[in-house]
Amino acid sequence: MKHLTKFFAAAAIAMTVSLPAHAETTLTVHYPMPGFFKDVMDTISKKFMEENPDIKIQFANPSATYEEGIQLIMRQAGTAEMPDLTFIGLNRLRMVQERDLPVDLAPFIAKEGDMGKLGFSDNILKLAQVKGKQVGLAFATSNPIMYYNADLVKAAGGNPDVPPKTWDEVIALGAKIKALGNGVEGIDFRWQGDDWMFSALLFGAGGQMLGADEKSVAFAGPEGLRAVETLDRMVKQGGLPVFTAQAGEQAFFAGKVGIEFKTTGGLRNTIKSVGDKFDLRTAQIPLIDPVKGKLPTGGNAVVILARNAEKQQAAWKFAKFAAGPYGASVVVPGTGYVPNNELAAKSPDYLGNFYKANPLFVAGLSQMDRMVPWYAFPGTNGVKVTQAIVENLSRIVEQQATPRQALEDAASEVKGLLPRS
Repeated sequence: MKHLTKFFAAAAIAMTVSLPAHAETTLTVHYPMPGFFKDVMDTISKKFMEENPDIKIQFANPSATYEEGIQLIMRQAGTAEMPDLTFIGLNRLRMVQERDLPVDLAPFIAKEGDMGKLGFSDNILKLAQVKGKQVGLAFATSNPIMYYNADLVKAAGGNPDVPPKTWDEVIALGAKIKALGNGVEGIDFRWQGDDWMFSALLFGAGGQMLGADEKSVAFAGPEGLRAVETLDRMVKQGGLPVFTAQAGEQAFFAGKVGIEFKTTGGLRNTIKSVGDKFDLRTAQIPLIDPVKGKLPTGGNAVVILARNAEKQQAAWKFAKFAAGPYGASVVVPGTGYVPNNELAAKSPDYLGNFYKANPLFVAGLSQMDRMVPWYAFPGTNGVKVTQAIVENLSRIVEQQATPRQALEDAASEVKGLLPRS
């Protein structure tokens, strides 16, 4: 018995020595668009794990787009494959909320106290709210900007130091650039994928997607017509070709497109891809109505899905860190997104001096006062609604329908996809 007692005592000591001070919690994290976010996510998670050695971040396979990401999460809901956290497009937060998937962050925020000290103002928090419920924290926010090839602008007789400020000026300059020949195109407007760039034209004209009751389609009104007529003019007069998103981007990188309109989120990748092939510049995107016009807020929010209380606490730590000042200081230089954290934007410890040294990033920053939420359609057919809009925009670009026909058809299709009650 004495020998057994000594054995168990020794074994207990050995176990005490070998066990970590705190059990490790592993969080599975899903995110979209690895072309934009892989390096950013790797950097943020590495720093987080250094500061929180008891929490391990494990990434699930990323989704190529926001749309694929939300469809994946909806399929995984309630299964063992559902991640502990995910990064969801701001316009799809409503879909997961209506399925009651996100963890309500209000209790965590209340326990935290003054979120303003961490750079989370009320306006920033509202970006990831659905009907007053805090379903996430805005992680990456963007607005659409103008990218242009200053060499082609100059060759076409324009002044690259004074970029076009109206759509009339854009279209006129695009036509002159296309007239240079040699396979050069005037404009690339990123209309595929989702309804975000359509929102840029619609909101820029002072319009909105649905009526206040969310039962009527509002984008088929005068503002929507001006939006699609502007797209039609880009095709007919401005040298906008029928490009896929990837083909348009590659053509711009190669110096074969004069003016490109897309998210600020692609800025860092564009800078890398262009290199020294030409003089790359950025500027604000024109508004159809300079007085009433607004711009959609693109990007995503980090959402906690974990059901286990211990994992929720660890997930809150990661969400707060990723969307906080350190995360923003990685996201902005690493992508081109505008800062979603006020402390990061103002403090010299983070981004306070960044914009002085990186003028290409200023265009998106200067438009932040025009940003409004990316509209989230009600019901479960949000992805189908987006597809209906994009497919009808395609008919305009391919010149298979007039702007009015395409707009009316899109409105009819969308109305049929809205909730009936």
